Amino acid sequence: MEISSLVVTSVKYASASLAIYLLLLFTYRLTLHPLRKYPGPFLASLSDAYAGFYASSMSLHLRTRQDQLKYGEVMRYGPNRLIFSSSRALKDIYQNERIAKSYVYEHTTVTPGVYSLFNVVDKDLHRSKRKLIGQATSERSMRIFEATMMEQIDIFLGILASSSGSPVNMTERSKRLAMDVTSLLAFGYPLDTQTDPTNRFLISAHIFGNFRSNLFMQFPFLKATRIYTALEGLATSVVRRYFSTIERIIASRIAEDKHARHDLYSIVADQINPDDEYMKGSEIWAEAVFFFPAGADTTSTCISALFFYVVRNPNVYEQLEKEIREAFGASKDIHAGPILSSCRYLRACIDETLRMSPPGPGTLWRELSGTDTSGDPLIIDGQVIPHGVQVGINMYAHHHNPQYFPEPFTFKPERWLESHTPASKIKLMQDVFNPFSLGTRNCPGRAMAYQEASLVLAKTIWNFDFEFAAGDLGRVGAGNKNLGNGRERDDEFQLYDIVTSTHDGPNLIFRPRGDSKKGHTAKD
Repeated sequence: MEISSLVVTSVKYASASLAIYLLLLFTYRLTLHPLRKYPGPFLASLSDAYAGFYASSMSLHLRTRQDQLKYGEVMRYGPNRLIFSSSRALKDIYQNERIAKSYVYEHTTVTPGVYSLFNVVDKDLHRSKRKLIGQATSERSMRIFEATMMEQIDIFLGILASSSGSPVNMTERSKRLAMDVTSLLAFGYPLDTQTDPTNRFLISAHIFGNFRSNLFMQFPFLKATRIYTALEGLATSVVRRYFSTIERIIASRIAEDKHARHDLYSIVADQINPDDEYMKGSEIWAEAVFFFPAGADTTSTCISALFFYVVRNPNVYEQLEKEIREAFGASKDIHAGPILSSCRYLRACIDETLRMSPPGPGTLWRELSGTDTSGDPLIIDGQVIPHGVQVGINMYAHHHNPQYFPEPFTFKPERWLESHTPASKIKLMQDVFNPFSLGTRNCPGRAMAYQEASLVLAKTIWNFDFEFAAGDLGRVGAGNKNLGNGRERDDEFQLYDIVTSTHDGPNLIFRPRGDSKKGHTAKD
């Protein structure tokens, strides 16, 4: 009885102590904290749980934009976080050598102390990794790799041709295409997800992994206290299967001559440690875990959204069709090079897609580098930033800022063309257009995404007529009021924020040219 009373008393004291601690902490954050003067959601000023809540529903990008409209260009979005939305702030944050990635990136490591290009915080180490890995996705590398990419695109087109008028979910098809291309570019390994379901689980595993990483980055408390561990246990079998597959892919490539083919491994093998006896402790392991979702997610989001917007806008479809058919005499003539690059309307459609549906729609957190010894204050868009404060730009909110992009929710490729828009306005948009980040820490997959999206759309337009599926299937991917606040626009492709993006649809009907009368709009 005495022991029971002692336990009860201890719990009461612990609860009271916790309550007092939280009261003092929240009082400090509201009344004495250096960021107290900045507007923002009340709950966000108290705890990162505010961002964590919306990250858990994969809608943080939408909530951030709504809050930014309410609170302005500089907004407190956590006890120690500020979100900006101006062209000046974009450069001050992402092109500033004094600024490094936030410590929260370290929460995404698979093996403690082993970093990939994505989560390495140390600037010098990142610079060396970026220079090395960027070679695999450079424009020169993409030209060498084009024949391999074309083989996968031809498989993609063959699947569309065999669909026999049945609805095709472009998210499923684009994710499989992008995964197969990325695997071949990384390790020359044929995953064959387009034609064989065996390895398709990797796609859902990536979604889970990115969702988990985003939660940790937005609400670091989850990582620090390991509260999320119980939920991770639910996916243990998938995670183990994923890791064993990555090991098999790497081991298969290591068994070959390092220069057997042009891929990421052939570029990095001499400079990082693929032969580590503990595979998960090797740099090549860390880079593989990063490279797959980074390469596949960026490209698949661009392709899926591109098809959605092209079909949704018949005038865009017709203009694209005209440009592609005037530029190329046959489908076999379509390949990367000067002619494809001269298709300015195609490039404008891709840019407008990346603006409206950025593959990374969230906030890329940065902070003053721990190696900075200048002693000078950090100034972002005229604001003096206290030490320890994280800063960032939310890409989705930024790309839908009407100050830079009039009619931000209207798909207008013409806004990027000098024939329709004054050069000064295009320059202003280009200065704030940021789908792949800026500076030395920008996404190395930019060239790959543009090339793959250009080839896929150009070849599909040449070979097929396509339209939305009928009924509810044809509305998958579009917004509607039942999806929640911020998702009510039916002409906007819906993204779900998980560091990168996940999505669904659109469902399209494909008919080889000449088989039937073409149609480009949604059916009721």
